[in-house]
Amino acid sequence: MQKITPCLWFDDKAEEAARYYVSIFANSKIDEITHYGQGMPKPAGSVLTVTFTLDGQEFMALNAGPQFPFTEAISLTVNCQTQAELDTMWRKLSAGGQEVQCGWLKDKYGLSWQVVPVALRQMLQDANPRKAQAVLQAIMPMVKLDLAALKQAYDRA
Repeated sequence: MQKITPCLWFDDKAEEAARYYVSIFANSKIDEITHYGQGMPKPAGSVLTVTFTLDGQEFMALNAGPQFPFTEAISLTVNCQTQAELDTMWRKLSAGGQEVQCGWLKDKYGLSWQVVPVALRQMLQDANPRKAQAVLQAIMPMVKLDLAALKQAYDRA
């Protein structure tokens, strides 16, 4: 068991969402499903929690009602090695959801994701502030990030 496990609050789609996420990421699985018992806030036998692993990272999904919907205040970042991987992750995670801006999207459950190339961090941490600024300016009009365009902005600065 890992020390810190993010818990994602759902109204009633925790199992569906967990299965969806597991289908997207390699090395992923449903670990455990617990159910509500008699006298609890939801019908006995309905899913309470789903513990699942996405590429080695454990998460918990909780069916607890509509009181706390997802907001952009928290997002999950997917670091991609290539544009092809970024394109695949973007397509799968944004399906039925909403493409936002600067590599951000909301999936069909309302959870925010950032799908970014690994090289972005290196470009933004360059010792030359002009290079980092040029990359930031290139990102601003983008929805899905374009690694070649980011590299071009970086190299021109």
